[in-house]
Amino acid sequence: MIKAIAVDMDGTFLDSSSNYDRKRFDGIFQQLQENEIKFIVASGNQYAQLTSFFKGKEDNIYFVAENGAIIYDSPKLETIDSFPNEFVQKAVDYLIHSIDKAAFILCGLHSAYILKSADNDFKKLAKHYYHQLKEVEHFDSLPDDTFVKFALNVEVNQTSHIVYQLNQAFQGEMQAVSSGHGSIDMIIPGVNKGNGLNILLDRWNISAHELLAFGDSNNDLEMLALTEHSYAMETCSPEVQKTAKHRAPSNDESGVLQIIESYLN
Repeated sequence: MIKAIAVDMDGTFLDSSSNYDRKRFDGIFQQLQENEIKFIVASGNQYAQLTSFFKGKEDNIYFVAENGAIIYDSPKLETIDSFPNEFVQKAVDYLIHSIDKAAFILCGLHSAYILKSADNDFKKLAKHYYHQLKEVEHFDSLPDDTFVKFALNVEVNQTSHIVYQLNQAFQGEMQAVSSGHGSIDMIIPGVNKGNGLNILLDRWNISAHELLAFGDSNNDLEMLALTEHSYAMETCSPEVQKTAKHRAPSNDESGVLQIIESYLN
């Protein structure tokens, strides 16, 4: 019996227009509440951005944000894992001087931070995904915050090479993972969506195999590996296709909602 559902957002729950069938979800969510099935949003994105998709429901949804570094039993912050400031400064310097044409966002608990000198197209993209975003002149001194992730945007054909380069440069201190379409997340080793979900499942005394999970990119691998009820979206990375036990229809066909309805019925 399914007791919890975890969904990635971009490329999974959301369609190509960054939307979803809200009326259809309203009916599903009501059934989930009636059956005491936990609904978890597990994303690499910022908590403030994720809650904006579920106005009026956020207090009954759990959020594993920033790839598992921040967990909310909304609106209460449950757990946070962060990088040491010394590492953050070292990584910032490396990104600026050693990664050609890499635009990046430094992600904190209270806000995300981007250089004022960043390309306007990248700023526009950043504002879409980070509802709490501040521009800074430089990173010579770090903002007063707790830092949980770096988000990079690189040339799509350079993604695998740069992921490898970063993992070689910061082995043991940081893990770089592709989140699709030229996006790379630099995350805390051992801190991922799967780890975040395990914290919640242990708290609720729910088995991993009572979890239904959906994803499409490599930052979903640990989450999908948890359960036999794991679904790779129709469009997904080869690694996700190999890890997940099942396939779901396209995110543009409300694939996640289709599968949830089949379990509820």
